[in-house]
Amino acid sequence: MKMMQVIETLRRLPLYFASLRLCGRTFLAVVIASGFAIGVVAQETEPTKPVVTKRSSAGGRDPFRKYEPPRPTAKRPVGQSPIPTLEERISQYRAQKVAAMKARMPAPKPTTALLLSEIEVIGISRSPRGYAAIVEATPIKLSYVIYPGEPFYDGQLVAIEDNSLVFRHQTVFTNGRRELAVVRKGLRSASPVNSMTTPTDTQSVATAKP
Repeated sequence: MKMMQVIETLRRLPLYFASLRLCGRTFLAVVIASGFAIGVVAQETEPTKPVVTKRSSAGGRDPFRKYEPPRPTAKRPVGQSPIPTLEERISQYRAQKVAAMKARMPAPKPTTALLLSEIEVIGISRSPRGYAAIVEATPIKLSYVIYPGEPFYDGQLVAIEDNSLVFRHQTVFTNGRRELAVVRKGLRSASPVNSMTTPTDTQSVATAKP
């Protein structure tokens, strides 16, 4: 009986060793595959290092070239805007007057064509509307009756005092900047000729139009 068991055991030995070989190969394959997977995962999870670019300490300038300071940019001179001639200003006034009449709007005052430097104060009087001033446009020798708020080409009448007029003068520059200043104009000194032609407070002055 024991002999039979020994024979049976010897018969199964080749199968046992074959199964051990198969198990060993399978185990080895599993170990190799696991190592490969671990390597792939390690490569995927490894953080990528940012690319560092070297900057030149000279700010992009060639270090082998002699330093040259930047050239200063020439600034455009800023001056007063050119003022049209009296004839051009009168033409503009007439065109504005015609356009206002067509639009049935109040016509602009004739003083809008005059500069403050082109008028002289002839007299100051009191009217139902308050103080009024009589000025003369020296280039064209025409007289006007004006009141506070009267517009001029480069300013406006602000107030009428006993012996002078107060204007707000505006200077426009080529860069668009505007500068305001207060200008006072006193009564024109009476000459022998002016004393004969200057109207008194009781006389009426016709407003002439350019």
